[in-house]
Amino acid sequence: MTIKMKVLANDGISKSGIKALEKGGFEVITTKVAQEQVANYINEHKVSVILVRSATKVRKDIIDNCPSLKIIGRGGVGMDNIDVDYAREKGLHVINTPASSSESVAELVFAHLFTGVRFLQDSNRNMPLEGDTNFDGLKKAYANGIELRGKTLGIIGFGRIGQSVAKMALGLGMKVIAADKFVDNAEVKVDFYNGQFINVEFITEPMEDVFKHADFITLHVPAQEGYVIGKDEFLQMKDGVGIVNCARGGVIDEVALIEALDSEKVLFAGLDVFENEPTPEIQILMHPKISLTPHIGAATLEAQDRIGTELAEQVISLLKAEKV
Repeated sequence: MTIKMKVLANDGISKSGIKALEKGGFEVITTKVAQEQVANYINEHKVSVILVRSATKVRKDIIDNCPSLKIIGRGGVGMDNIDVDYAREKGLHVINTPASSSESVAELVFAHLFTGVRFLQDSNRNMPLEGDTNFDGLKKAYANGIELRGKTLGIIGFGRIGQSVAKMALGLGMKVIAADKFVDNAEVKVDFYNGQFINVEFITEPMEDVFKHADFITLHVPAQEGYVIGKDEFLQMKDGVGIVNCARGGVIDEVALIEALDSEKVLFAGLDVFENEPTPEIQILMHPKISLTPHIGAATLEAQDRIGTELAEQVISLLKAEKV
């Protein structure tokens, strides 16, 4: 009797991912194990693969104390919850799914942009409270919406997600300017329903040019030391700019953001990520000019399906290669 290798999907995995792993001969465990118990659980059940999203952290303590572990997988792009270099030094495979959630995150960016330009975050709070008593007052309060079409979208970070955002912006008739330290140029393919497409060439610009020209700015950068946008950067921007962050908490100085919103330098902000996750600051949560979501950029059924199957394919191919 062959003993199946065990996969612990501690932050969940799609049904398609489970099916693919089971078909590949693995036992999939979806029990949610508390962070402090993860190492014990891996050892007790002789787990070979741990798959996480953003909740579970795989640090040196787990890497050092779990000899059965062969693969650490991250469903999504950023791997700041995993000690990647250390794990690889110790001979573990570390994998992720950088392409699977690009479209989902890009669509959320536009959900926040549409929300901001039409004041939906505020009207959705006030309509239940005053819609039956102050309808005309609210109608007047939210009457100065603006269109996205014809405006300039600045994209900071022009990898897969940034390019997916650019594609959607082009479809809306927006102008696009992008900045990226590591990408000099990129070709974005815009598909149409009948098999036709166009390719649009982008040459990235200095970040200062994005600040100077953009009507709206969206960030798609990894977690890093220091802020990408702080007080000085806000001063370089157009008056009435809109800001969206569906990348990582800590890349925008939230204190400076509140000041910029209150002074009307910034028209609105859309935030999916926060400096103090999972307990964002109350000033951020209560601000009438901020559209809020709880870190759900990749949380679509389609993206989770793609993430699950892609992780499964990588796990199967890696462990098959080891057995050869």
